[in-house]
Amino acid sequence: MSKIKLVGKTLDELKTIVSELGLPAFTAKQICDWLYKKRAFTIDEMTNISLKNRLLISEDYEIGRELPIKTEESKDGTKKYLFKTSEGHFIETVYIPEEDRSTLCVSSQVGCKMACKFCMTGYQGFQSQLSTNEILNQILSIPEADSITNIVFMGMGEPFDNTLPLLQSLNILTADYGYAWSPRRITVSTIGIIPGIKVFMEKSNCHLTVSMHSPFAKDREDLMPIEKAYPLSKVLEELRKYDFSKQRRVSFAYILFDGVNDTMRHAVELVKILKGIDCRINLVRYHAIPNVDLKPASEEKMNFFRDYLTSNGVTATIRHSRGEDISAACGLLSTLEKG
Repeated sequence: MSKIKLVGKTLDELKTIVSELGLPAFTAKQICDWLYKKRAFTIDEMTNISLKNRLLISEDYEIGRELPIKTEESKDGTKKYLFKTSEGHFIETVYIPEEDRSTLCVSSQVGCKMACKFCMTGYQGFQSQLSTNEILNQILSIPEADSITNIVFMGMGEPFDNTLPLLQSLNILTADYGYAWSPRRITVSTIGIIPGIKVFMEKSNCHLTVSMHSPFAKDREDLMPIEKAYPLSKVLEELRKYDFSKQRRVSFAYILFDGVNDTMRHAVELVKILKGIDCRINLVRYHAIPNVDLKPASEEKMNFFRDYLTSNGVTATIRHSRGEDISAACGLLSTLEKG
């Protein structure tokens, strides 16, 4: 019988475990420190817990760390890691170093149900949810774990289609007993699942990014089937309930496709529908995927969009493409053929 993994447990859950084992209550905090601050790989390393108690814990529990099984490095320094899940599936995690920060792009599912036209993960389909353990293991177990300054949940999967493990991960990342990170260092991306947005806004203080890609319902539905279930108009209606003028941020991801969503009409409508929401737009280059009749917008269109939006009160930036040569850039993650 497989042992229960400790990484992914909250302090309250660990208190229950040590109580059931008949250990002193303070042992739960000691275990937390070893899991999330000292990043132990084995229970044996927990040297401030007696050998007798470590052996007792080890009977039914293990740390639950798994190292990546493959690494690819881009010419621009981006690294893509392949992890094997407990069910035998595979996920990809991307480490993006920059001069003043290092960002880890984390996956929340194996594959994805959402079938966005421009995304390789969507074409992979859905295989499995990731547990809190498997989400946090990506952060703990890359060689650069100590140098991560920011985390974005923009890897494989839709985070709000796996809400409970996501929220538990955010809890551990930001809790004093866990990583003690500021929520301002973490951004969660969604295509607009409104029930997930509501729970996230209530339970977390991390930043939010919403994938938009068109201000017009028909255009957006052609690109993102989720528009049928959760129209952008309803997503914006929900977001208007919250205050983003202080430390917490909301942004919109907008991939520019040649002749599809890069016209003046689209730019004008974007300014109109975002009026009154304190936000920014991240303009993203499209990375072509096989058998999809979409092309990236020109550099001139990218610059035009940025300048038009910014001059009309909506801050816009062009996101630099990283890791395209190892299929680590936005929309390219897939593990269908891996293993």
